[in-house]
Amino acid sequence: MEAGVTIDRIVTDEAWAAVAPLLPGKQGDPGCSARDNRLFLEAVLWIARTGAPWRDLPGEFGKWYTTYTRYNRWEKRGVWPRVVEELQARGAHELSYDRTGLRWASAPAVVRPGPRPASKAAAA
Repeated sequence: MEAGVTIDRIVTDEAWAAVAPLLPGKQGDPGCSARDNRLFLEAVLWIARTGAPWRDLPGEFGKWYTTYTRYNRWEKRGVWPRVVEELQARGAHELSYDRTGLRWASAPAVVRPGPRPASKAAAA
């Protein structure tokens, strides 16, 4: 990440407390538990808010491809509509979700599932 770049957090503690139980990967769920669901949620919301491509996700959020893959998994499991509904109930009215994907009202793009980007190995 470039020096001097800061990442604004947008998920308040109150919103996190409401959303956390809805998310896969928490303690007690089958399968492996997620390292940091809150950081992942912040990463996805950063993509939605900025309209940036996945590859431009700042390193502070982790690897872009891992974040992208996890977003798609949650998409297939129907997690995002519940998360957006809960965040909207807590004041995130600029966030929406429809059949095209996750959208931030003022962003130039939609975070949507789709074909996976070509991996680095395939590009070589």
